[in-house]
Amino acid sequence: MRGQLIKDWTRYDHEDPKHRAALIRNLQFQFALPDKFVPAIFDEKNRALKGEALEVAKLFSQKRSDFKKAQIEAFANLNDFPATAKDVVEKFHEIPPYDNGFEEIFDVKDYSGSRKDGFAMSTVTSGLTFRQMLVGEKLEVFQMSGSKEYVFFDYYGGALGWHRSLFENQDYWTIEDNALEFRNEAFRIRAATFYALIEAAANALVAIPWQAHPDGVAAGNRGYLAGRDAATLNLAAQTILLANQGKGYGVDPRNVQFVVLAPLQLRGRMRQALGITYDINGTAPQIDYTFKLITTTMLTSTDTFKVILPKKKLKAGYRMELKQFTDFDMLSYTDTVAGWMAFGGAVGDSDQIEECETAD
Repeated sequence: MRGQLIKDWTRYDHEDPKHRAALIRNLQFQFALPDKFVPAIFDEKNRALKGEALEVAKLFSQKRSDFKKAQIEAFANLNDFPATAKDVVEKFHEIPPYDNGFEEIFDVKDYSGSRKDGFAMSTVTSGLTFRQMLVGEKLEVFQMSGSKEYVFFDYYGGALGWHRSLFENQDYWTIEDNALEFRNEAFRIRAATFYALIEAAANALVAIPWQAHPDGVAAGNRGYLAGRDAATLNLAAQTILLANQGKGYGVDPRNVQFVVLAPLQLRGRMRQALGITYDINGTAPQIDYTFKLITTTMLTSTDTFKVILPKKKLKAGYRMELKQFTDFDMLSYTDTVAGWMAFGGAVGDSDQIEECETAD
């Protein structure tokens, strides 16, 4: 019985300390696959790794490559769709269902090898930062000002319990599914935190109104929505460029790429707007700038979108990758795995973000 956590579950003995240690190591292996940065214990460029540890690191590099490829391709066409139920399960086990689009918006740095409790941001004029949220608690927003601010790393954690009967009854698929869901939930929480930060910053701004169609196309006619959305995109990009000139960001209309962050409900409209190159007569282009569309299900507003100048003063730091700690509770006959992450981030300049309307 082959699996992702244990190569051959039929040979696994949960009473054997070596087997349990291998399970925990393989859990960390699976937890680390989706992350932006590679932990030192799985980095094949780490000269301290020798023998089996180096072979594991090489395997991690290959699996990580396959993982990223699966994220991009998923089911690209009908021919890719598995033929059997077993194939479907195995295919979906390889597809990461988490959202990491925010990493293309924030300038993310790896602090895992440091002893820092946060990072400093200089020449901050406006913006927002976040701190840890409890379950059900609303995001607490802190205004930033002055020439220097410090962004702290906060710790986020959760625990997974496996009743020993799952191992005794060889219910290995449940064990693996729970582990993968645990991993994906951890990355979902991190993504939700960063998207909430972006949304909080955008909500503090005066939204750009939905612009008129540049060619005067009337409602109900083909290209009406797309033309107005395209005009709004252009104005948002122009506004950001003008607001950030002279800040040393090195942005130029000829080479800058903006991010369009949209809720899933607006994905179709944004794709149509960004696909407009020429008007009905084939003359003037309607999209004046370069945009990259990122859609997510994690925005609370479903009828507006954001245009963002990425990186620059939109900063993030990862202090600790998803790391697990284990314990056995004899009173509940349960093996508990606790997972912890540490990260922080800030919107150091809200002039990099524009909120855009999609209706009058």
